[in-house]
Amino acid sequence: MNLKFTISYDGTAFCGSQKQPNKNTVEDELLKVFKSINIDTKIILSGRTDRDVHATKQVFNAFIPDYWSDFDKLKKIINKRVDKAIKILNISRVDDKFHARFSAKTRTYRYLITTKPTNPFNQKYITYVKSVDEELLKLAIKEFEGVHDFIYFHKTGSEKENTIREIFKTKFYKYRDIYVFNFTANSYLRSQIRLMVGFLLEINSKKLTIDDLKKQLNCEKNIFKTPIEPNGLYLSKVKY
Repeated sequence: MNLKFTISYDGTAFCGSQKQPNKNTVEDELLKVFKSINIDTKIILSGRTDRDVHATKQVFNAFIPDYWSDFDKLKKIINKRVDKAIKILNISRVDDKFHARFSAKTRTYRYLITTKPTNPFNQKYITYVKSVDEELLKLAIKEFEGVHDFIYFHKTGSEKENTIREIFKTKFYKYRDIYVFNFTANSYLRSQIRLMVGFLLEINSKKLTIDDLKKQLNCEKNIFKTPIEPNGLYLSKVKY
């Protein structure tokens, strides 16, 4: 049977989500646990997250023997054996045609910043900035909505040949002492969100302007090439 797993994880504990040779990844850890309970399967993640990028609701699917019909029991067993940096949130049965990656309609990411100096307990999970011009960032982030060629907003060497993407919704808001950049799209290029947030923070610090952003989005000029640190980035929702 095909099962859909919703999980969260601390990205600082792994070398990304997707299986890689000689590296400890989220997928490697999960496969190790499945093997320990005699489940031989493959994992299909909804999308790849890089080293130090977190997830609050990542999704994967896997084909599991039918005798694992008690999903609550399976969840408890996996959570007991898996690395404490990973948590299984929910398990549900889905149609055999369900594919965590290709069936996804939208993926939402959040990037967190704060104007309060970070400390050893939170510096891996949020990025410090000196000040925030909230109204300016609310205006600037909207420029990313719609269909654009993000050729200047992805990591060099990305395997994607088609760099055109559509961002359905963006939002910048404050929650208590945390500021949140929120992006919803079907898919993203590698490091795209980190480059977008990096550009927005350059606008926030008045080093660049919204007009500069428009020029880079229109592929007129590659003005800014430095992605923000990965620690503040979270895969927060996958919608099917």
